[in-house]
Amino acid sequence: MTDVTERTVTYDTFVIERDYPVASARVFQAFADPEAKRNWFGGPTTKRVEFDFRVGGREVQAGGEPHDPAADYRFVATYHDIIENERIIYSYEMYVGGRRLSVSQTTVLFEERDGGTHLSFTEYGAYLDGLEPIGLRERGTIELLDAVGAYLAG
Repeated sequence: MTDVTERTVTYDTFVIERDYPVASARVFQAFADPEAKRNWFGGPTTKRVEFDFRVGGREVQAGGEPHDPAADYRFVATYHDIIENERIIYSYEMYVGGRRLSVSQTTVLFEERDGGTHLSFTEYGAYLDGLEPIGLRERGTIELLDAVGAYLAG
């Protein structure tokens, strides 16, 4: 990563919606249970996990990135609001090589619909100093929500 000479903040908001053919309690559990979340969120390069799923609790996932295991990524989240089977709101910071890439707020809504669950994932991010291209996080989140679907199907 290059040295930052100009400090900037770029904002981006995205909404991703998914329909899963299982009850909202099962989809919520994929986010709330550490073993379940490990199946879709982490990966082979994850070296450290902390998971305290409660209001005020903290989650940390640290390790390499699948395409660059030496990259030293870190996700650090704080949970602000949890309504079982309905809603999760958290904020998080992303780091690479010890440098903060972004600070984001995320809301995940779970709605029973047509015998399954409609999930709505909304994220508002402040991306710092041009260290991460806009759109990359949304693409990564799409992949993660696809992984949730694969986990629920498996």
